[in-house]
Amino acid sequence: MSENTDNGRPPGAAAASDGSAPRASKGLAKGRLGLLASVVLGISTIAPVYTLTGALGPTVREVGAHLPAVFIVGFLPMLLVALGYRELNAAEPDSGTSFTWSARAFGPMIGWIGGWGLVVATTIVLSNLAGVAVDFFYLFLAQITGDQSLAALADNLLINIITCCVFIALAVWICCRGMGTTMTVQYGLVALQLLVLIGFAFAAFGETTAPPPLAFDLAWFNPFGVESFSAFAAGLSLSIFIFWGWDVCLTVSEESIGSDEVPGKAATWTVLLILCLYLLTAIATLQFAGISDVGLGLGNPRIQENVFAHLAGPVMGPLAILMSIAVLASTAASLQSTFVSPARTLLAMGYYGAVPKRFAKVCPRSQTPRYATICAGIAAALFYVTMRTLSENVLADTITALGMMICFYYSLTAFACVWYFRRSLFSSLRHFLMRGICPLLGGAILSVIFVRTAIDSASPDFGSGSHVGGLGLVFVIAAIISLLGICLMLLSRLRLPAFFLGATLQQQAKLQLQE
Repeated sequence: MSENTDNGRPPGAAAASDGSAPRASKGLAKGRLGLLASVVLGISTIAPVYTLTGALGPTVREVGAHLPAVFIVGFLPMLLVALGYRELNAAEPDSGTSFTWSARAFGPMIGWIGGWGLVVATTIVLSNLAGVAVDFFYLFLAQITGDQSLAALADNLLINIITCCVFIALAVWICCRGMGTTMTVQYGLVALQLLVLIGFAFAAFGETTAPPPLAFDLAWFNPFGVESFSAFAAGLSLSIFIFWGWDVCLTVSEESIGSDEVPGKAATWTVLLILCLYLLTAIATLQFAGISDVGLGLGNPRIQENVFAHLAGPVMGPLAILMSIAVLASTAASLQSTFVSPARTLLAMGYYGAVPKRFAKVCPRSQTPRYATICAGIAAALFYVTMRTLSENVLADTITALGMMICFYYSLTAFACVWYFRRSLFSSLRHFLMRGICPLLGGAILSVIFVRTAIDSASPDFGSGSHVGGLGLVFVIAAIISLLGICLMLLSRLRLPAFFLGATLQQQAKLQLQE
C-alpha cells in the first residue's frame, strides 16, 4: 500500500508552485471545460430519458409505488461517493480517476482491477446505448413517414448490427475531433431531451384523471414499505444504474478550468439535478399510469419494456413523436459522451504503464486519445455483435450485471478516498466528514448492494430467467468478466512489471514535481 503525505497526496506529488494540485502532462487539452460544460457532459452520460424509459418499469416491478423512495436511497450513496471523488480530485486531478486513485491508495494490482471495472462497465453501456439508438432510430423513421414496416427493420439482425456499428463509428469520429466538437453536439442534444422530459412530466400531471389511477401518497417516499430486502436491493441496484455516469465530470478534470475544484462541483451538481428530474418524472408517471398490471399501468409487463414509448401517446398526444426524438437524442448524446471515460482511463493506464504505451498516445491536433477511443469503439461494437448474435436475453442480463460492476468500482474508489487521506482525517471536522465518513458510508452501502445482488443473481430465476448449470446467467456473466479481468491483470504484470512494482507511479509523481 502506498504512503501519502499529510495532505493526502502521494510522496513526490506535492502541490505545484502556485499552491494548486499537481497537473499531469498527458497531452490533453487544458482549460476547455467550465462548470456548465462539465455538468452538461455529466447529464449527457447519465442520459436521463434513455435510462428512465428502460428502468422505470423494472424498478416498479421490484418495489411498486415506492419508486421515489428507491430513487432517493439510490441517490444517497452516489452523493456520498461523489463527495469522496471531489476530495480525491482536489488532491490529484487525473483522467484515470478510479484507476489512478485506487492504485495510489491500495497498490497497482487493486488499481488495475478498478480501471478494468470502469472500462468494462462503460463498454457494456456503450453497446447497449447503440442498440437502443437503433431501435428508436427506426421507430422515429416509421413515425415521420407513417410506414410502420420501417420500425420492424430494427428486428432484422443484420440491419440492426450494421446500423449499430455505424452509430458507434460516428460517435468515435466526433470524439476524435476534439472536446470542442463534442461539447457543441452535447449542448443541443442535452437541452432537447431535458425539455421534452420536463414537458412530459407536466403533461402527465395535466392529463391525470380525477380520481387518478394512483393518488399521491407520502408513503411512496418510505423505503421501509418495500415488501422484502431482496426486492429493495434489486430495485436499488436498478436505481444506482440510472445515476451512473456522473464520474465523467472527474474524468475530464485535466481538460477543465480549475481542474482541482470545478470537476468535483460539477459531479455534485449533476447528481442533484438528476435526482430532482427523476423524482418529478416518477411522481408524474405514477399518478398518470398507476401500478396496475393491465392497461397503461406500470405493472403491465408490456409497458415495462419501454415506458415512454407506450405512455408518450396518451400523455403528449400529437407531440408524442418528440419523445421518440428525445430518447434518440439521449442515447446519441450518451453514446458520444460515454466514450470519454474509457478512452481517458485507458490513456491514464497507458501513461502509467499499466497497459501498452500506445494507449497513451494523444493526437497533437485534436488533443484527444484517438487510439484509446478507437479501441473502446471496437470493443463496444464487438461486444454488441457477440451478445446480440447469441441472444437478446444474454444482452439484457449483461446490462443487469452492469449494476454490480458499477457498485464495485464506485465503492473501491470511495474506500480509496478514506485510505488515501487517512493521515489528514482528524485534522478538521470537514476532513473527517468529507474524506472519511461520507465516502466510507457511501462505499459501504454500495458494497452491501453488490454482495446482495451477487447472491441473488446466482438464482436461475434472476434477470431474464436464463441459467447455466443451475446458476443465473447474470451471476455467470459477472463471474466471467471478473475472471477475465484478473487474467488480463496477471498477463499485464508479466509483460509490464514496472507498473506493478510501483516504479511508474513514483516516476510520474517526480515528473509532476519538476513541472
